[in-house]
Amino acid sequence: MSESVGALTGSPWIYAMVALSVLLDVFLPVLPSGVLVITAATAAAAGSGAAAGEVPDKVPDILALMFCATTASVLGDLVAYRLAWRGGERLDRAISRSRRLSVAQERLGTALARGGGTLVVLARFAPAGRSVVSLGAGAAHRRVRDFLPWSALAGLSWAAYSVTLGYFGARWLGTTSAWLATGVSVLALFGAGAGAAYVMRRQPATAEAS
Repeated sequence: MSESVGALTGSPWIYAMVALSVLLDVFLPVLPSGVLVITAATAAAAGSGAAAGEVPDKVPDILALMFCATTASVLGDLVAYRLAWRGGERLDRAISRSRRLSVAQERLGTALARGGGTLVVLARFAPAGRSVVSLGAGAAHRRVRDFLPWSALAGLSWAAYSVTLGYFGARWLGTTSAWLATGVSVLALFGAGAGAAYVMRRQPATAEAS
């Protein structure tokens, strides 16, 4: 299995796999897009940290990987946004039946109306948060110029964090412990997601108190 993963990360197809996974996980949050990005970044660290001639040159470029993940994240958000925009009354009824979606939609509208979109950035790290925010913005017919810049910032922040975890985690723990570095980095990514979810849940109480 490790040989198969190594072959994938050493192939240009890794960029297509990352792009497809990140693009689709707005609809299928169970896709391991973050794990894939971290694994590719770990492989990039292994290639750059090895002595000359020991590892082939076919390792992912971290800047290209970050660009690929960011672009796919924004495109996925926009696709979900447009589909929700055109969803009409059916999607509105589905959102109204879910208290979580209704609250998220209301909070998102308030945040965008006030010129702030930190909720969009936080949601990119929280489990399924990206889906809730993108669909909620579209269903509420929020202006794309209010949503898109924050979506781009969220995608860049998430991609940079994931790539940094994989790359510098491998350099810190040593390229010979690639699986350990990947595991620690993935745990750090999940930790950031749990923290983002906690902050998002705390925001309504803070708003009410003020």
